[in-house]
Amino acid sequence: MDEIIRAVTEDGFAKITVITGRDIVERARQIHDLSPVATAALGRTLMAASILGDMLKEDDATVTVRLNGGGPIGSVISVSDSKGNVRGYVQNPHVDLPLKANGKLDVGSAVGTGGQFTVSRDLGLKEPYIGSTELVSGEIAEDFAKYYVESEQVGAACGLGVLVDTDRSVACAGGFLVQLLPGAPDTLIALIESNISSMGQVTDILSSGGDIVNAVLNGLNPTVLKRTKVEYRCYCSRERVVRAIDSIGHEALEDILKSGENTEVVCHFCNTKYHFPPSEIEEILAKHLP
Repeated sequence: MDEIIRAVTEDGFAKITVITGRDIVERARQIHDLSPVATAALGRTLMAASILGDMLKEDDATVTVRLNGGGPIGSVISVSDSKGNVRGYVQNPHVDLPLKANGKLDVGSAVGTGGQFTVSRDLGLKEPYIGSTELVSGEIAEDFAKYYVESEQVGAACGLGVLVDTDRSVACAGGFLVQLLPGAPDTLIALIESNISSMGQVTDILSSGGDIVNAVLNGLNPTVLKRTKVEYRCYCSRERVVRAIDSIGHEALEDILKSGENTEVVCHFCNTKYHFPPSEIEEILAKHLP
């Protein structure tokens, strides 16, 4: 099962959050019938959202990561709860692009760079906290790191990866966010930079059974503080859909009822279909009458 791992260096000047998310991304691929490049784009975004969600302190809080760089994939959206359980979708799941010269999936071209990396934290207050930065590459890891550094004013580095097999299934997926705490010495920073530069791709480590925590923090005697199981989890229900229908207002409900047809509502995150006959729409409409 997938998990999030938190660890800290022996001197306390750097901490890391690592996620292994093969099952999460494979579940997303199956739900949305994703092309390989869409699997990689959504998978990386799911990993980023899960890492941010795990950092939330409020139990009922959520965090939403949204990208739209003007590329053919359209919007990429992922939502995580405070435990790191995550869900998401892409606007155009069947986008297919040629591989890059190095044989890798061209996520950057699919996403594009003409937009923003936006993070919305819903902490249960009147308005969510929203921050955004311009996309750097559309490859998502660089964009995530830039957002985090600018929004949190903390030195950080990020790696995200999804390896899609020849049968289009997900072979492995995961990522990390390493954060430098105030006062981190230059020698520690240089060592972490060297480790990240020499360790290869995240998917190379995962596919070989390696340990991302020790790869990034090699030589710094990291201690694992916490391990948390995470999964692809959607919170939709018929009751929530009824509340959503109820919120569209009296006139819209009347228009639906006049059609005389069954109403179908499909969840963006899990593709569950909810059907409402005219009689149920009439019951919802009755609540709006004086």
